Amino acid sequence: MNKISIIGAGMTGASTAHWLAERELADIVLVDIVEGVPQGKSLDLQEAMPIVGKDVSLVGANDYSATAGSDIVIITAGLPRKPGMSRDDLLSANAGIVGPAAEQCLKYSPDTIFVVLTNPLDTMAYLALKKTGLPRERVIGQAGILDSARMRAFVAMETGVSVENINCYVLGGHGDEMVPLTRHSNVAGIPLREYLPADRLEAIVARTRKGGGEIVNLLKTSAYYAPAAACAQMAEAILKDKHLIVPCSAFMQGEYGLNDMFFGAPVQLGRKGMERIVEYSLDADEKAAFEKSAVSVKETHDALKKLVAL
Repeated sequence: MNKISIIGAGMTGASTAHWLAERELADIVLVDIVEGVPQGKSLDLQEAMPIVGKDVSLVGANDYSATAGSDIVIITAGLPRKPGMSRDDLLSANAGIVGPAAEQCLKYSPDTIFVVLTNPLDTMAYLALKKTGLPRERVIGQAGILDSARMRAFVAMETGVSVENINCYVLGGHGDEMVPLTRHSNVAGIPLREYLPADRLEAIVARTRKGGGEIVNLLKTSAYYAPAAACAQMAEAILKDKHLIVPCSAFMQGEYGLNDMFFGAPVQLGRKGMERIVEYSLDADEKAAFEKSAVSVKETHDALKKLVAL
């Protein structure tokens, strides 16, 4: 059986374990610093397995030795956003959590693939890559799947069409400057720009960009069900060697004219992690939005370099 370790047993980590267990993809380890929490949540989920008819093992731990031999490590640990906070506001606190977690996990699972979820997402993925020294194929950030799913949900709500007929692509940094590609997004093959009035489409784009903040304002903490489902989709694509192309945060080495930074782009996922980055041809407006988003992400990367020795 494959093995997945989830670092952080809060709402996001526990929800990720839930989605993964239902897919019967792997045995699961939940790790958290709070005694009793990962043990209790994993036991609760284990007791649900007879009901859903899935044979997976779920265990909780407070130290990293339990993660030994993991095929995938998903990092969700960190402070969640509160109302009024940007993702970047979390930089200093979460850098002190993600860096050591990545190093510890690599010690016990030298062949693992990292999926990073902690905010600020692109910059925490960069930190994990630099702290582990792994090839870029083995450190990927979960962002675009979530942002694209939010956009798909909003289009479905607007049109009354099944989400299965709706394809949306949101690239760029996981923040307010993200880039929803309306020209490439469609309803059953019909471009969104043709399917929806311009004002309605613009409203959906704006809501997508603020999608995380909308939930933070309602819940007073970060979203967790949809981000966790996105992590599960990435894990499944990797473990099943699906060669699935989904928007992820990947380390750029010249793609889209970017270097030495994580940024959201279409990524093909398989058993070795990131197989390739797909490059769309962008029109002038898309390119301008892309570059604006890249500047924002680069600023956070630069702020990290002042905080942490990489």
